[in-house]
Amino acid sequence: MICLVTGGIRSGKSRFAEEKCLKMAEGKPVVYVATGLAKDGEMKRRVELHQSRRPRDWGLVEEPLRLVECFRNEREKPCFLVDDLSTWVANFLLEQSEEALESDRGEFEEQMQEEAEKLIASLQGKDAVLVTSEVGLGGVSPNKMARVFQDALGTVNQTVARSADEVWLVASGIPRRLKG
Repeated sequence: MICLVTGGIRSGKSRFAEEKCLKMAEGKPVVYVATGLAKDGEMKRRVELHQSRRPRDWGLVEEPLRLVECFRNEREKPCFLVDDLSTWVANFLLEQSEEALESDRGEFEEQMQEEAEKLIASLQGKDAVLVTSEVGLGGVSPNKMARVFQDALGTVNQTVARSADEVWLVASGIPRRLKG
């Protein structure tokens, strides 16, 4: 079963996803897949907060880009918690040259859609909770790089949501089922 949890920044989506993953696991091991890298003090504090909430027996994989590789050869059939897709998209964006984005930003959006499709394919037959940030409720950014990010993440979110068994929106700590 694939479950997508979306919401705004600090909406409670990660906490809800952790609870959802525990229920889905039903005693199976849980592997937390972190896409963020703690490069500054503020990000380190966020990582520490997430770590303090997680059970100590959960596995951890830190992978900023190659998520598909995390799910290929897993023999134990754990429940995966991927936190989060928005950071994953941002990591890909930061790998792009400004010239490449200038020439055709639609190409990056297509690349991310393909990556999302590969991700969903790699999760077939597995239990996973995927966390993402909702970009569809905000305005269009005046910053070009932010617009490229918004467009790509919106495409990734729609691609994953179409294939997910369940989709949840968390706002102000309150989860609401959108699908499944």
